[in-house]
Order: sequence, then C-alpha cells, then structure tokens
Amino acid sequence: MPEKMLFGSVIQSQGVPFIAHIQGKGEYIDGEWVTGQEVSKEMTGIILPLSNDDLKYAENGTYTVKEKKLLTIDQIPEGCKVEYSGQNYTLQAFKDYSVYTDVNIYLLRWREK
Repeated sequence: MPEKMLFGSVIQSQGVPFIAHIQGKGEYIDGEWVTGQEVSKEMTGIILPLSNDDLKYAENGTYTVKEKKLLTIDQIPEGCKVEYSGQNYTLQAFKDYSVYTDVNIYLLRWREK
C-alpha cells in the first residue's frame, strides 16, 4: 500500500476561514431530553465549486452550482451548519479518503438564510 499523501500543511497555509456551527450532544436530565448547546468554531479549509462531474445526479439528489466542496483537515459531523463568505451551507456528505490522505472532503449544500 502506498504512503498517505499529506496535504494538511497546504490547507493550513492556503485555506480560508469558515465557521462551523457544531451541535453539542444532548442528554436526559430528570427524565427529559435536553438538546446540547450549539458551538460555533472557526476552522480553515479550501472551498471549491463543484466540477462538471460533480454537478450530476447522485444518491442524495441533484447538485446545483451553489453547492461547494470543502477540503479540510478537521473532522466535522454531517448535518452541521457552515458559514462561508456570507453564505449558509449544510454539510451534507463526507468522502472518506483517510486511507490515502490526511484531508477530509465534504459537500456543502447551499441553504437560504
């Protein structure tokens, strides 16, 4: 098996800041479910438009030109809300390339404010 391709330093030096709103874990208190508190965390990543190959039907629906691809070294839970350049996104999908690289690749689904 080949060695992992390490791009983490490139992402840290060339990436842009974005904010991930990560939902905390909930818990039962006195028999009632209490939703965890949302934490906003600034992260760094490379955010790209989808390629023509990406802009096609997929198992989770059709993509539009407003969707983006996020490359980051951070692990972010699916369903997380992301803010970048005044736009709001929902982190919808994760491509696991951990065998090949230290970068996580996510799909950011555009959403209205």
